[in-house]
Amino acid sequence: MNPKNTRRDMLRSSLVLGGSLACFGGASSWSAPARAQAAGAVLKNDRYYVFCYFSGGWDVLLGLDPREPSTFNNGSLSATGIQPGYDLLPTADQSLVRVDVGGRRRIFGPYIGELAAPGLVERLGVVRGLSMDTLTHEVGRRRFLTGKQPSGLSARGSSAGTWMASALGIGDPIPNLVVGAETYNVDQPTYATALKVATGNDLLRALRPAGPTLSPLLQRQVDAHLASQADCAAARHSPMRSTAELARQTTKEMLEGRLDSLFDFTANTPSVLALRARYNMNINLGLGTPEAQAAMAAQALIGGVSRAVTIEVAGGLDTHFQNWATQQGPNQRRGFNAIARLARHLQETEFPAGDGSSWLDHTVIVGFSEFSRTPMLNASMGRDHHLTNSCFLLGGPIQGVDIGGSSDRGMLPQPVDPATGAVLPEGSADPLKPDNVLQTLYDDVGLGTRPDLRVPGISALLRA
Repeated sequence: MNPKNTRRDMLRSSLVLGGSLACFGGASSWSAPARAQAAGAVLKNDRYYVFCYFSGGWDVLLGLDPREPSTFNNGSLSATGIQPGYDLLPTADQSLVRVDVGGRRRIFGPYIGELAAPGLVERLGVVRGLSMDTLTHEVGRRRFLTGKQPSGLSARGSSAGTWMASALGIGDPIPNLVVGAETYNVDQPTYATALKVATGNDLLRALRPAGPTLSPLLQRQVDAHLASQADCAAARHSPMRSTAELARQTTKEMLEGRLDSLFDFTANTPSVLALRARYNMNINLGLGTPEAQAAMAAQALIGGVSRAVTIEVAGGLDTHFQNWATQQGPNQRRGFNAIARLARHLQETEFPAGDGSSWLDHTVIVGFSEFSRTPMLNASMGRDHHLTNSCFLLGGPIQGVDIGGSSDRGMLPQPVDPATGAVLPEGSADPLKPDNVLQTLYDDVGLGTRPDLRVPGISALLRA
């Protein structure tokens, strides 16, 4: 077994979190890089990923897939089955956002926030009219995380973050970091299993040396004793004792590296104060806010800690009642704004390749939710679950394009050509699904069909 793999594997086992550590999936001694090399693939080792989850099912009419209120109004409900309801929102939030990009007009809902700002909207890829094939929160969420339809409620594949950590993150201290979201590893090496924490506070507890501490002299004596015990013949012939010693050494190295300092947003140092200002972070609300999680993702990437980070940037979106008008949009906008600030941070930080590129040039940000809300308001003036969805991608090789679209009657999924992004005649192709979105990332990085999603990627999303 590769010693580097073993050290990384056992580090996962040795960390005890205040939150919960993701359950290990099936480990493989043949790593993804080795499999890719055997298959003749060339992986793009300069790719990084942030997966941003909007929890509860967002209303795409308010953000990613709006409708013109002059056409889709109360007088046209019988013909369209679409009720945007913009007139029920606060006056300041009733207008669509229209942006001219390269001679074409892009239109977003009133709560898209800073994500549609110049410098970002040109790189923002939006995929509309996705078919989720479910109205169940758990199934939709796990479908988007893995690209595979769950078996019942059980995930059938590894998360995209797990695949990317397996392929690219073997040398990173925490290849796969997940904060406040789900993660799965069913077929990848154990080192790719996510370090899963509930909030940033849990991450700090995991990375910070715990007390009481020993005096330097006593600590050296303990280390020398443990090393001598590990070097004895019995220990060298015991796989369990050998891996335990590797875990001890690796954990010691990590704690001595003080990675916790990257995520201590309560410090009043100039750099942390600037970081809090950049993200408009209120530390009195703790480290579980969208702003803190977005900053955590940036620090994990730029700090050389992680290859893939998954965060939850919005909650409270399951708005079946009158809270739709007051809660859905503002919660979405807060998530969009947090991601926009993350993207700006990456955009303004030089990537260490010496070619003048930025971290955003090498990082793909994916924003998703488990499904959308119904296009018609219900009797409680809220919206129920709708199987049609949208998502967005930003950064890396992603083009600023609009792919596909939901229908203008009932907002249903429509067939789409993955090569052009154009909507096709009914019955001529399949609607796009989360599987296609994740396959796009796998195609770009060089994993190809090894995740076995059995769908084409959306090549129209990628720069030629």
